[in-house]
Amino acid sequence: MKKLNILFIGLLSMSTIYAQDISDALRYSQSEIQGTARFRALSGAFGALGGDMSAVSANPAGSAVFSRSHASFTGSNVDSENNTTYFNGSTVNSISNFDINQGGAAFVFANRNTNSPWRKFTLGIAYDRTNNYDDVWNADGLNTNNQSIDLYFLNYADGVRLGDISLLDNEFVEDAYLDIGNTFGFAHQQAFLGYQSFILEPDDENDDNNTTYFSNLADGNFDHDYLHVSTGYNGKISFNLAAQYDDNLYIGLNLNSHFIDYQRSTSLEEKNSNSSISFINFENTLSTTGSGFSFQLGGIMKLTPELRAGITYDSPIWYSIEEETTQFIDTNEADADLDFIGGVVNIYPRYRLQTPAKITGSLAYVFAKKGLISFDYSKKDYGKTKFNPDRDFTDLNAAISDVLTDASTYRLGAEYKHKQFSFRGGYRFEESPYTDGVTVGDLTGYSLGLGYNFGNTRLDVTYDKWERTDETPLYNVGLIDTATIDRENSNITLSLSFNI
Repeated sequence: MKKLNILFIGLLSMSTIYAQDISDALRYSQSEIQGTARFRALSGAFGALGGDMSAVSANPAGSAVFSRSHASFTGSNVDSENNTTYFNGSTVNSISNFDINQGGAAFVFANRNTNSPWRKFTLGIAYDRTNNYDDVWNADGLNTNNQSIDLYFLNYADGVRLGDISLLDNEFVEDAYLDIGNTFGFAHQQAFLGYQSFILEPDDENDDNNTTYFSNLADGNFDHDYLHVSTGYNGKISFNLAAQYDDNLYIGLNLNSHFIDYQRSTSLEEKNSNSSISFINFENTLSTTGSGFSFQLGGIMKLTPELRAGITYDSPIWYSIEEETTQFIDTNEADADLDFIGGVVNIYPRYRLQTPAKITGSLAYVFAKKGLISFDYSKKDYGKTKFNPDRDFTDLNAAISDVLTDASTYRLGAEYKHKQFSFRGGYRFEESPYTDGVTVGDLTGYSLGLGYNFGNTRLDVTYDKWERTDETPLYNVGLIDTATIDRENSNITLSLSFNI
């Protein structure tokens, strides 16, 4: 019963200090329209083409290319595999799931005034999933760098008054953890966990003003078993308005509503044979929800009957985000009452995140009714990602500017038509958003697709795959040794589209 009471109290409380980091900034700044099977078959190189509902979500002028009202719906099966290496250990984790990742319709209104240069107008609405957060990886190995989780707690405890992380007379440990979070914030809570689990000791335990600490763990090798599990997605609903001017120009506007649903849990089991603290179990969960707004401006120009050029501006996304966390820690020397901390939910103040803008230039060559080839180039400066209010994130925003950089994306796609069949393929390359180029590596992907046109209805299927290698630190402070993760993601996508 006591645990349930603390959970209730925790839900009513607000922490005064945030706990965000650079990985949060990047997670919500990276996005890609997963899209229809045809869109994916050309690796998303649709900026100068239009005529597809996901192309409309990429370039709002694309809906004006439709000659008739159009709708499409898409489902995709996602398979991901992570091969993780951590010192002498290697593991393989894979997951698979199916979801509906796209749906939308565009309605075409022809201008009956034959004297006007405005040929038609379109209104549309589309849903596209822009990120899939389902992920599992496991770092299991013997850390031979003399790096323990004690460094995490020592980092946060440095400079913290002993009196601010000590239990009062007759105070429950979960009450103290909650009060420390409300009064001082996340960093003090981590110092409290390290101290109360006997991982840390103060240099002077009789002085409440003591601000220096040492570890109860001796030097040596540490056996680590770290598990990362995340679920959720990021999506957007686009409200589209576009028009065709004369015979060669298409322009459009999207107003986008974004939403985030992300959950993550991490756990570390550490063992050693050199210290009185020979076992540590440290667990964290995060739940994030958010909503945001952005807009897109786009245009497509027919330079010749065969050659088309497109340009799209994606504004920043202005997010409003809320987060909740829970923590659990246990050691072979810890008091059993420390378990009750696992029932405390930290609710952080709502904060704002502004992602960077993106600009995309596109070219496409259409071989009459036989096929096409298209190319998109886009650039986004991830170093301009910004948390707000700025006064609460000054140091983090400065770190983002230093650690993240601008990244280019190249997409190439082609389609060949034979009777009712369409044969498609694509390639894409995305540069790392990190200045070091390795924390998150470059992405390389390819795609193959097939379509069949029944007349007013079209059925498309695509297989696409991408690969990248990340060097991911277990924690952002202290225990920052990295796990090397070779990521492979493959998708089978099926779309049904039809003219209305």
